[in-house]
Amino acid sequence: MATGLSPKLPLQITPTDGAYGLNKTYRELVKQNMKNLILTNPGERIMDPTFGVGLHGFLFELDTSITRGKIIESVQQQAKKYLPFVSVQEIFFRSVADDPSVVDQNYLGMTIRYAILPLDEVVEQNFVSISEVDE
Repeated sequence: MATGLSPKLPLQITPTDGAYGLNKTYRELVKQNMKNLILTNPGERIMDPTFGVGLHGFLFELDTSITRGKIIESVQQQAKKYLPFVSVQEIFFRSVADDPSVVDQNYLGMTIRYAILPLDEVVEQNFVSISEVDE
């Protein structure tokens, strides 16, 4: 029987783990938890309507410093509440305004740099619009 810390999402059958893949390290587990926190819309999680940053809700907002500030504030508040073992250090954005080499006018990339306190490890995780690209 395979051992791990939690099911790896999305669920899928794997030859090594069996019925579903497993997160084997705490780093993988924290990255998955951060991804869920960022992509879950408030009200979407059963029994906890305040959970989630809801990055999708910002998708059609104007790319302004106010919108970016709201995203940063939401990420910091949510991480502090739901992932107290994580310290958000920096949040970077990348769009046409920041980088002329970005071709898509609707592109907004976000990178979150955070420390996993019990592991004394810093992780950078990338998000593009509403789908996470850094596995």
